Amino acid sequence: MHGKHRGSHRDPCRRSKWGLSNLMLPPPNFFVTACIRAPLQHTRHSPPPPQPTTTLAMVGPKKQNTAAAGPVSKRQKVQVDRRESSAPALRQSKIFAPFRTVGLVSPTAVPFTTLPLGKTTFQITTSVGRSLQTYDLKRGLNLVFVTRPQTPEDITATLAWKKLVFAAWGGSERDAERGVWIFQRGKKVGELELPLGGIENITRLVVLGEWIVACGTSKVEVWKTSTLEHYTTLQGASSSKLSGCITNMPTYLNKIFVGRQDGSVEIWNVSTGKLLFTLLPPAADFGAVTALQPTPALSLLAIAYESGPVTIHDVRADKEALRLNTGSSQKAAVTSISFRSDGLGAGEDGRDDGVMATASHESGDIVFWDLNKGGRKVATLRGAHGPPPSASGGVGGGISKIEFLAGQAVIVSSGLDNTLKSWIFDETPFSPVPRILHQRGGHAAPVSTLRFLPANADGADDTGKWLLSGSKDRSLWGWSLRRDGQSTELSQGAIQKKAKKMGLLHGSSDSSKHHVKLEDLKAPAITCMACSLNRDGGVGTMPGVTGIWNNSSKVKGDSKKATEVNMTGWESIVTGHGDKTARTWFWGRKRAGRWAFDTGDGTEVRSVAISPCGTFALIGSAGGSIDMYNLQSGQHRRRFPARLTPAEAKKYKLHQLQLEESIGLETDSAPRTFAKGEGKHKGAVTGLAIDSLNRTVISCSDDGKIKFWNFATGTLLHEVDWYPMVKILSLRYHPNSDLVALSCDDGSLRVLDTTTRKLIRELWATRTSTPITTIDYTFSSDGRWIISASSDSTVRVWDLPTGHLIDAMRLPKPINSVAFSPAGDFLATGLEGEVGVHIFTNRTLFTHVPTRQIAEGDVASVAAPTASGEGGENIVALAEEEGEEEEEDVTAVPVMDQLSEKITTLSLVPKSRWQTLLHLDVIRARNKPKEAPKAPEHAPFFLPAVGEKSDALKSLDDAEPGSRISSSALASRSSAATSTNEFTRLLAHSEQSGEHTRLLEYLASLPPSAADIAIRTLDTQEPYTELRTFITALTARLQERRDYELVQAWMSVFLRLHGDVVVRDEALVGLLRKWQEESKRERERVGGLVGYSVGVVGWVRSAR
Repeated sequence: MHGKHRGSHRDPCRRSKWGLSNLMLPPPNFFVTACIRAPLQHTRHSPPPPQPTTTLAMVGPKKQNTAAAGPVSKRQKVQVDRRESSAPALRQSKIFAPFRTVGLVSPTAVPFTTLPLGKTTFQITTSVGRSLQTYDLKRGLNLVFVTRPQTPEDITATLAWKKLVFAAWGGSERDAERGVWIFQRGKKVGELELPLGGIENITRLVVLGEWIVACGTSKVEVWKTSTLEHYTTLQGASSSKLSGCITNMPTYLNKIFVGRQDGSVEIWNVSTGKLLFTLLPPAADFGAVTALQPTPALSLLAIAYESGPVTIHDVRADKEALRLNTGSSQKAAVTSISFRSDGLGAGEDGRDDGVMATASHESGDIVFWDLNKGGRKVATLRGAHGPPPSASGGVGGGISKIEFLAGQAVIVSSGLDNTLKSWIFDETPFSPVPRILHQRGGHAAPVSTLRFLPANADGADDTGKWLLSGSKDRSLWGWSLRRDGQSTELSQGAIQKKAKKMGLLHGSSDSSKHHVKLEDLKAPAITCMACSLNRDGGVGTMPGVTGIWNNSSKVKGDSKKATEVNMTGWESIVTGHGDKTARTWFWGRKRAGRWAFDTGDGTEVRSVAISPCGTFALIGSAGGSIDMYNLQSGQHRRRFPARLTPAEAKKYKLHQLQLEESIGLETDSAPRTFAKGEGKHKGAVTGLAIDSLNRTVISCSDDGKIKFWNFATGTLLHEVDWYPMVKILSLRYHPNSDLVALSCDDGSLRVLDTTTRKLIRELWATRTSTPITTIDYTFSSDGRWIISASSDSTVRVWDLPTGHLIDAMRLPKPINSVAFSPAGDFLATGLEGEVGVHIFTNRTLFTHVPTRQIAEGDVASVAAPTASGEGGENIVALAEEEGEEEEEDVTAVPVMDQLSEKITTLSLVPKSRWQTLLHLDVIRARNKPKEAPKAPEHAPFFLPAVGEKSDALKSLDDAEPGSRISSSALASRSSAATSTNEFTRLLAHSEQSGEHTRLLEYLASLPPSAADIAIRTLDTQEPYTELRTFITALTARLQERRDYELVQAWMSVFLRLHGDVVVRDEALVGLLRKWQEESKRERERVGGLVGYSVGVVGWVRSAR
């Protein structure tokens, strides 16, 4: 053994009692800065029969950006080489383009990899499926890089080395494609050469010296770091498969240690390709090798076995130096080992070295060991990550990897609960258990509920920025779509502290006897959600002295007043959880609220709503009751229908008996009036809404009825009965248009006008015998569309004015929830089995999209967005090339002239152009530099002095007049003069002929700056011919009722520039008065027509 060992030398380090080196490294210096709507008629609509369609051509490739890498860790805009893009070439949605996926941090079992950046920070890279995400520790685990392009298959192993990150990828099928790609600062810079026979799925990657080593299931592959060429394949004679564990040891040149399923560890020389030695397990029943990690002391190797024990093996002497019994009642095998290398943490006062940490896929705990004096367990960090799925009903958990950062009192851990955490050890006072330093995470189970936060009442510029999501893991997250670092989970109180008191973190008998788990301390999974920010106090909200989620009927005394909250704001989110209690949340403080509201009949909560004022919360139950609570005081305020006193109940019952005897089955065409206490739902209340004026409460139920209640009295105003035709499953309300959309069990979406209380639209995805259930749906921000997600994994877009299906896209998995941004820019979706939230962008914001009706056969099968955002940029680029698509759009509106001389017509000039013309002076003042550029004090010797022309400038001056050099230099100077000369020529022609169309059309075609120069350079000398012609042309345009907004903008600029000249000349004042009279006459005419139309529409819509 020793004779075959090459490259070893004497141990230069001082050894401790158990044999580890006692190296003292600098303290963690990077933690100092780390703390931180017109009425509609009722129509039925379903898709037309399928029609032949064509697909769009792909856009050509772009050149990849090859910016030089630097030491600063910044997220940069990446230009993707589309030739390497792995996004499938699927037909795309007309309206929505994939943007990105949020909420993914560490959702896979692939271990993270770390990379030190100098002496200031570390970068941590995790796998999120087919992309890698890199976080900077000094910035609080902020996301800095996302790799692009995506790998063709899922990533199976990662490794950070120098400035590079290696990612091995491959499919689970035998003939699947596999490979190893190399990334630098989020960009692909190369890939490893593969052998002719291909490679197996790689589970681990190691770089040692000039070799890159990858471990498969039965073979070890070796590449050269210098050329990336495949060097050799190592495959032993043993019938036992590799366990996926591989490592190298310091000073062991070209040696690699490989673990097998039978418990043996093989030592290979990668240079010669020979097997040098085999370390046998201490016992035959120890099982497979589950972890290999070299210790800080030379020649000592930590080996973990499937049966539980961890041994420290002396490789030189081939003998066991230390055995640690890590077995427990669960017999969780250690799958990750790490050693602390700062020389501290062990001993009674923490001044000695020798600390080891172990973790397992089958547990969420991290165990710390003191390896001195035979080794002992000194601490356990309970609940560092969630428990494994086998213990929590499908919610991801367990620890995938732990690692001490080199020379720092910090350990990093990642779990299958989709979290990445860093922990720091305190030295004074000493504690063997670390505390949390930074963490990034997301949902550990699939997303079940999505809602965008509404617009702020104070007009803050964050509309559409925040997205709320509930999941089956019992958490509520707020996602920022602008900055990932602001995303956070809303706190549910001191869960860890409660668990400690109950003994859940110590495995007490009481907790195990009652089968209480850590996640049971959280509220159940969210099933419905409502939000209003009008009374949210923001971060400054003071939650008072009460705890979280108190039953308001049981809170007495001063705590019920909560004077602190009354001064600043109160809860703004209400959620239902499938039990009898609805819970409140403070959005501003990102934490649980004070109140828990029970349903009036004790059945489970089925729907919730918050009044637009943000003061009242409505709770609908499975038993048909509707209760209203005050969010400020937590008090119960009203029931729908209103509660009757005993006398009123007796009188109401007598009245009902009289009606049955006297009226019988007689019907009346007059609207029915409802008495107090009448009208309770007979089924579950599946939807609730309050109108924007707090006058009417709208409810629906699976008894097939929609009811309109008086908000102030709780009496029933009107009832729409669809029973037994359908059951109503849910309700969505759009306040600006007063429309209500209702999902029914027959697969349809019905739209109701709450003013006339009439059905105006029926939207059917299919007319087959098997209905397609609508899972979730939402209005667009302007109320023109309804976006629905169905049980066939399809998102459909319905145009309400026409009732047509205008777009549809089928996603690869069933959809749990959808939400549309209030700003109209994003569509969020949650898919079954995925913990991330998929975001789509609205293409209609930046390009024309045809909205012709489509058939069911036109449904596009699209790929879901990715964490890297790859694929979306191709679709956005296609939007800029509208040639083919516009030709296919048979319903595209052509450019037409004025339809009638009686119609006031606007121009086709973009709004931004004439608005810029109005404010051009302000824009110029804003863009003006604060100070003049300064010349350098001492110019370098190779630069010419100030005032001296360089050779390049001299050559430009000396160039021939006809040369391309002089032409390009003078082009910019002549462009402004050209537009001015043409405008002057057209002015003269207009003054002579009396025809002004060509002049105004030319002026409308100019950009804002050129139009400003043209108006500014009008001749202001007597006899003011150009000024008179200009005013006369604008007046004639008003008389023609064309370009109304442009004429107003031009006159505004004209008066601002030449007003002082106009007031001095009576002829100009007379022309200006004529223009003013014409403008006033047209304004009054249009205003009268609009007023008449509004009156007629109001009369038609009113209830008579």
